[in-house]
Order: sequence, then structure tokens, then C-alpha cells
Amino acid sequence: MLIWQPWRLVIQRVHLKAAMKTIYVKPGKIKRKWYLIDADGKALGRVACKASSIARGKHRPFYVPHHEVGDYVIIVNAEKAKLSGSKFQNKLYYRHSGYPGGLKVESYEELVGRLPASPMKKAVRGMLPRGPLGNKLYGNIKIYAGKEHPHQVQNPETLEL
Repeated sequence: MLIWQPWRLVIQRVHLKAAMKTIYVKPGKIKRKWYLIDADGKALGRVACKASSIARGKHRPFYVPHHEVGDYVIIVNAEKAKLSGSKFQNKLYYRHSGYPGGLKVESYEELVGRLPASPMKKAVRGMLPRGPLGNKLYGNIKIYAGKEHPHQVQNPETLEL
């Protein structure tokens, strides 16, 4: 390290042992918790953002972006999530069959009527990374349209937004 003083140049050695080290925890050694989020009356995007953040492990001090170090998340009442403005009628979801003329378009209102939990699933999936890690993280998020869920045995901790 160089320290500039007007009358001389002082050079000091920096010891590597004094520098901070990166904490690295193996994914198999992590104790995972279960969190429960009730989406009733909450904004769809805020619920999806919080769920994906917890699933990735960004709330932990030993977070690394290339490993699965997050917790499990249960989202209930996904069909009762709110959208701001006129998005309920105007927000569109697209899918394509792969064949010519195979583009299907439906509004949020139609999609919730057909598959109540699907908009929440699409929002959460879009906030996770692509590839094998994102697929694994998406498997740690359980989304249910109603209030009932089969994960009472895990004693999930209720998370308020």
C-alpha cells in the first residue's frame, strides 16, 4: 500500500491474513426454513419479488448467486392478489404453440378464471434466473390458489409484507 506524504513515499506491506475472507457454505450444510406468504389483497409483483428473493437466499449473510442457499416459500391465496390500475382487464399473457398462427392471447381476467394460480406462477418464474439453477429454485416455491396447502407439517413461519 502506498501512502503519499509530501516529503517522502512510504510503502507498507499489507498482510493477507488481515484481509476479510469470503464465507462459503456448501448447499448441503444449510438448514432451510419454510415461509408462508398470504397474497390476499397484496400486490402481485411485490409478493412474487419477495418470494423469489427468499428462494434465492438473498436474505442470508452467506448468499452466493450461483448456489441454491435459499429457503422454501409457500404462497396461498394467489388468486386474490391485486393489480394496480386497469391491469385486471388490460394486462395480456401470450403463449405460442409453435405452429403457424398458433399465438394465443388472453387477459389477466381470463387467465385467473381458467387457472387461478397461473399469473403468480408466471410472475415468480420471471424473477428467477434461467437454466438449471432457476428450475431448482422454482421447485422450492409452492403456489396455491386457495388458503389450503399440504405443508402444515413443516411449520411454516408467516411472513408479512
